[in-house]
Amino acid sequence: MKLAFSTLGVPGLPVPEVLALASAHGYHGVELRAHPEEPVHPGLSPAGRAEIAAQFRGAGIEVLGIAGYARVAAPGDDAPVLEEIRDLLRLAHDLGAPYVRVLPGADAEQPREESDAIAARRLGTAAEDAAALGVRILLETHDSHPTGADAIRIIGPVGHRQVGAVWDVMHTWLGGEQPADTYAALAPHLGYVQVKDIVSAEDTAPLPLGAGVLPLTECVDVLTRQGWDGWLCWEYEKRWYEEAAPLAGLLDAGRDHLARLLGEAA
Repeated sequence: MKLAFSTLGVPGLPVPEVLALASAHGYHGVELRAHPEEPVHPGLSPAGRAEIAAQFRGAGIEVLGIAGYARVAAPGDDAPVLEEIRDLLRLAHDLGAPYVRVLPGADAEQPREESDAIAARRLGTAAEDAAALGVRILLETHDSHPTGADAIRIIGPVGHRQVGAVWDVMHTWLGGEQPADTYAALAPHLGYVQVKDIVSAEDTAPLPLGAGVLPLTECVDVLTRQGWDGWLCWEYEKRWYEEAAPLAGLLDAGRDHLARLLGEAA
C-alpha cells in the first residue's frame, strides 16, 4: 500500500512546502483539499493548474485525489450540485488526480430512500463526465451516510465503474460498523482509505496515529488479508482543531506506525 496525507492537516500551506513535507517524510502522495481558502481549488487558472501539476511531477509525488465538498444527497435542485462536481472533475483531470472526493450531506428530515435516490441520480449523471475525463468520483463514508452499509445504498444502484467510495475509518467506527463489514460492503468500489486517530467518540480532536481509539490495526489487517493494495491517506483534521499539534512534526511517526501495522499484518 502507498501512503499519503491530506492538506486538511496543513491548512493554507503553499504547494511547494506541502511537497517538501511529503518528500522529506516518505509519503508517496497528497490528497488536496479543494477550497477557496487553500492554494488548490476549482477557481485556479489554467496556468495555475499547469504549474501545480508540474510541481508534483518534479517532486515525484502523486496527487492522490481532490477532496471536494459537493453534497450529493442534499435537498434541492440537481444542477448546482452537478456543476460543483464537474468543476472538481475538471480540476482533478488538469492536476492528474485519479479521484474526486464528494460527501453525502443528506437532510435528516428527508426520508432515507429519497435522499439515497437523489444521490444515486446525481452520481449516475456525473459518472459520464467522470468517464470522459478519466477520473473517478468517490463518495466518502461521512455525515448522513457514515458506514459502508450506508454508502453502498447509494453507490450500488449507480452501478458505474467511475463511482466508488472513500472509507473514512473514523466515521465507520462512530457508526458502529466493524472493519471487516465495511470492507465487505465497499470492496468492489473502494478507491482509497482515510486513516486517522481521535481521543474518543465524544472528542474527535485529532491525535498522532496509534495514540487514540480508532481500530487502525484491524482496518489494516482486513485490507492486507484481502490483498488490497491501494492508498492509505492520513486525514489529520488540523483545520478544524487549531489547538492540535502541527502535522509536520508527526509525519515521521505516522509513517512508521502505518509501516509497522502493514508489516505485522503481512
